Amino acid sequence: MAFLDRARKVQDNFDGRLRGVGHGKFGRVLRMARKPAVDEYVRVLEVTWIGAVLIGAIGFSIYIFFTQIGPWLWATYFSNLGI
Repeated sequence: MAFLDRARKVQDNFDGRLRGVGHGKFGRVLRMARKPAVDEYVRVLEVTWIGAVLIGAIGFSIYIFFTQIGPWLWATYFSNLGI
């Protein structure tokens, strides 16, 4: 089989799969999808930004506790336990 025949076969296979995109289980979702309005897009960005900042603040708080406050608490209050 020549290179061009194999390339044609691969291209036909790809085109066949591409034709079925709008008809399968995801077809309804793709047909209903639309471009969001500017205010919807801004709202999604705000919520995403707030979530990322909140998760980062929680992670940073845990980091500070275990690197700064935790060792100080252990040395101050629990060093007399003899563990």
